[in-house]
Amino acid sequence: METTSKRLVLENVSKHFGSLVAVKDAHLVVEPGEFVCFLGPSGCGKTTLLRIITGFEQATSGSIIYDGRIINDVIPQKRQFGIVFQSYALFPNMTVSQNIAFGLKMRKMPPKLIEERVSAMLQLVGLTEWATHYPSQLSGGQQQRVALGRAIAIEPKVLLLDEPLSALDAKIRLRLRTVIKKLQEELGITMIYVTHDQEEALALADRVVIMRDGEFRQIGTPWEIYKEPKSSFIAEFVGTSNFMTGTRQNGKVKFGQLALTVSNMEAVPSEKVHLAIRPEKIEWVDVTIPAADCVPSNIVEVTAEVINFLGAVVRITFILEGEEMIVDLPEKEFERTSIQRRETMRLYFPPDAFHVYGEMFRKLI
Repeated sequence: METTSKRLVLENVSKHFGSLVAVKDAHLVVEPGEFVCFLGPSGCGKTTLLRIITGFEQATSGSIIYDGRIINDVIPQKRQFGIVFQSYALFPNMTVSQNIAFGLKMRKMPPKLIEERVSAMLQLVGLTEWATHYPSQLSGGQQQRVALGRAIAIEPKVLLLDEPLSALDAKIRLRLRTVIKKLQEELGITMIYVTHDQEEALALADRVVIMRDGEFRQIGTPWEIYKEPKSSFIAEFVGTSNFMTGTRQNGKVKFGQLALTVSNMEAVPSEKVHLAIRPEKIEWVDVTIPAADCVPSNIVEVTAEVINFLGAVVRITFILEGEEMIVDLPEKEFERTSIQRRETMRLYFPPDAFHVYGEMFRKLI
């Protein structure tokens, strides 16, 4: 199946609800065939922006441009965009085949062509054997696949998905995540996907748009977002980070009794410095890194407070200068240690593993 996808542009889009600014000056260019995720906490404006793109909400200012044409005043039915909601919104009195065919019938497509398209969609979403079943006879994951098939059947120019997997359990979410990514790659369709699930966004997207308080805070590939978070908010929201607040002293960062060597200090000119480091970036001296390869000032001795086995990773909680922190170790490396709770270990904080910020976002609860 071929789907014609053109460039979608958001040009300084804002949305106000009275004095509340839900979306502020959103600017984004989505290339044909690109998979973009809007990621952010609840209330950040991501669903409002998606509704503006679909035409269910009107922007207060700014333009939605598709294929070089401003479509702000084009009604949703004329935009030829598909949408999949969190709630499956299936017709309970229609079979799987009839649900998928609904949009095609509304477009007055010839019956023979409808039959062929529905058959292709059933095969695409893996529901051929369930064609005559009703929604009440399906699992949540199957119902969401019907919703996907119905949205794709009309060959939309852009497919928009509003937290489509959030109502499903973890294992089904993982399976459907693979289905969605495979469909997007096979069809070459432009997709915009709204989620508050960071793992989902990193797994699916070509680019991730981080939103907070109605604004875009960072746009980049999943790799860029995770490896180079531009703010302490992003370092906390995407993945997990340990945070420290210290002051400059003789070219180092004074954190409690420690004087840490930190790279990229020039990024923040203020005397107070906020540091973030990912748990997997912390090394275990003489287990994952030889002591000879370490900067001595960045070696610390800590006590293992809690040890959590997470499968491929073992997470150890420790206290450093009054702050609770975690280190993640590959299970194979952990097996070499035989460490128990309340035993000590020497950890190393590589100078170039720190992210340096001038502000500190209060950790999410």
